[in-house]
Amino acid sequence: MRMYVIVAVVAVVIIVAGLLFLLDRAIKAIREGRRRREVGRRLYHAAAQAEATQRQRKEAAEASNSLTAVLPAIRHGEGKPRKVA
Repeated sequence: MRMYVIVAVVAVVIIVAGLLFLLDRAIKAIREGRRRREVGRRLYHAAAQAEATQRQRKEAAEASNSLTAVLPAIRHGEGKPRKVA
């Protein structure tokens, strides 16, 4: 009779240990999922911000190019002073 009790107790301990192991793995998986989700969210926002910055730089360059097309640069090549009057 004692042998059956010992076997039952060992079986219960093994089952409890297995359940605790599975619980530990589940908790780690949940943490890893949350961490990856957070990293993905940060990466998405960083990429969106970089795209916005790139867009602004491109628009500024286009505006600068269109402005110089309308108002060409003043040429300083002759070396003579300009006559104003």
